[in-house]
Amino acid sequence: MNYTKCWLDYKPIPENLRRPCYYEPVLLASGRVAETAAEEYCISMSEMLDEPVEMRRGEPVDEPAVYLEVEEELQTAETDAALDRQTFVIRGEEDNIIITGKSEEALLQGVFAFTRMVYLGEIDEKLPFFCTPSTPLRMMDHWDDMDGSIERGYSGRSFFYDDYEMMYNERIEMYARLMASIGTNAITINNVNVHEKETFLITDVYLQQVKQYAELFARYGIRLYTSVNFAAPMQLGGLTVCDPLDPDVVAWWEKTVKHVYEVIPEFGGFLVKADSEGRPGPFTYGRTHADGANMLARALAPYGGTLVWRCFVYNCGQDWRDRQTDRARAAYDHFMELDGKFDDNVILQIKNGPMDFQVREPVSPLFGGLKKTNMMLEVQIAQEYTGQQIDLCYLIPMWKEVLAFDIGGDGTAVSHVVCGIAGVINTGDDENWTGNDLAAANLYGFGRLAMDQTLSAEQIANEWSRLSLSREDDVTDTVVPMLCGSWATYEKYNAPLGIGWMVTPHTHYGPDIDGYEYDRWGTYHRADLHGIGVDRTGVGTGYVEQYNEPWRSRYADQATCPEELLLFFHYIPYTYELKTGKTLIQHIYDTHFEGVEEVEAMKKQWEGLEGKISERSFACVKDRFARQLENAKEWRDRVNTYFYRKSGIDDEKGRTIYK
Repeated sequence: MNYTKCWLDYKPIPENLRRPCYYEPVLLASGRVAETAAEEYCISMSEMLDEPVEMRRGEPVDEPAVYLEVEEELQTAETDAALDRQTFVIRGEEDNIIITGKSEEALLQGVFAFTRMVYLGEIDEKLPFFCTPSTPLRMMDHWDDMDGSIERGYSGRSFFYDDYEMMYNERIEMYARLMASIGTNAITINNVNVHEKETFLITDVYLQQVKQYAELFARYGIRLYTSVNFAAPMQLGGLTVCDPLDPDVVAWWEKTVKHVYEVIPEFGGFLVKADSEGRPGPFTYGRTHADGANMLARALAPYGGTLVWRCFVYNCGQDWRDRQTDRARAAYDHFMELDGKFDDNVILQIKNGPMDFQVREPVSPLFGGLKKTNMMLEVQIAQEYTGQQIDLCYLIPMWKEVLAFDIGGDGTAVSHVVCGIAGVINTGDDENWTGNDLAAANLYGFGRLAMDQTLSAEQIANEWSRLSLSREDDVTDTVVPMLCGSWATYEKYNAPLGIGWMVTPHTHYGPDIDGYEYDRWGTYHRADLHGIGVDRTGVGTGYVEQYNEPWRSRYADQATCPEELLLFFHYIPYTYELKTGKTLIQHIYDTHFEGVEEVEAMKKQWEGLEGKISERSFACVKDRFARQLENAKEWRDRVNTYFYRKSGIDDEKGRTIYK
């Protein structure tokens, strides 16, 4: 086996956590996913009880038992039908435990929740346990290409594809188990930037292999999606256009989709990136994104398919001299006028911030603007701009802030307006799946948070550490604070006060302060000898006008703008005094020195875990911390030197800055 089992690597549990009923499971349900639930129970409990556990079927037994059942009439308070059928309850009844799902898929989630509780010793405190997921659609977006590479992949190569062939092996099956165990119910198997070969995934060239994946995923309650090329009618069908209102284009998609569902009845639908970063789309023909999305959605609708349409649309050929065009405005400007014009089976997938997965951005105003359109949140589990799974950056605290953000200004949180969450996944064929063992906490945490948004970042980190590294308190007491503080640490030596983008072009790892400053991507920091920041107020780009009150006014005023976003919204002099009493320039110096010191402390704490966790995990993370420390030092020295040379202002503490 060339892969770990991550958080499903159950070890024998102490005798005091074992109950007689655990040895006698009984399945009172039938169906493909119910059988998977039974199988997962037996696999996990056999490992925990250190002896084979076999599932009985059909009838209650006289001895204490754990019953697995589906009860479609299970009473819930949920009014959303998609969420209602995903509800499960785990309860004790005398010496028995009963796991009841309102559907087979819900039963499977109940089994995963139960085995997790048993391993963590939480049964007594948590039963009865009632769960309705926080959001109905919980999707993983792969950026895998069929040559075996992964765009923004930091964990090896693809385990789906190699040299334009689709693979199927035990690792793929383990992947399905891992995804289902954290509540994933949708997976897109290829890159949103659909290249020539991937365009054929919806044709007979690959459909039988796609079907094999789809059937595996379906056993785990997961629907398979593919990213599609909007220009497929031209590349595959020989048409001269891909105009969404052209009858021949419409007919081509209808025929193609019909055949996909003939081969794969449980197919989930399409994910589309259009009119962005060189991808084809409806703008070529003077059509709107509603025209493009609805055309595809109508082809999918007869089969219950869903069309997920990304809102990452902006001008990637901007002139750096232009101070009015603002990339941050783009998604709102493109999509707000289309509110209410998308079909019911269209979901707009919106990045958490208006730019591109930076370590700190404001929440996208589209979540507060669209009122009549289905939306889902997109976050990046892969750490493209947050350390690339070399540097530790636990992202659950960031995502918690986004979901809880009062986007309506009236108590309406982002979590209230989205019908799903998508994560750009961070897996590859590395033995530990995520390159850095600690980066798996982001993958696990994404799934757990999507299932249950009431969980805190600390609770999720605690679960992950105890499941993946060790149940021992001294390990957990070291790892959990390390994880939960790592986002703030990374931010300290990376981007000051929301400015972002000071990364090495193309690779996006390591500092290059002016790397994108005179480029076409619209990612400017506007630093000069007096100050730094982008004026996005009414007299600047006007971006603040896209927010509901009170955020519009708060962001527009330097005095009320949250300081962690100050440079995102304002051009600020280096001598500006922050609420701490420090000047802006001193804040930049101090945080970059502090960031390095905090990485040094984390590295030392990790080294204290030697012998307490697996040798492989220890060595992997130790190596990553050594690399992170070098990266943090490079950020500190380059950023501090850059701003000293811009401002000519000394560090008040007299530390080494390379002048």
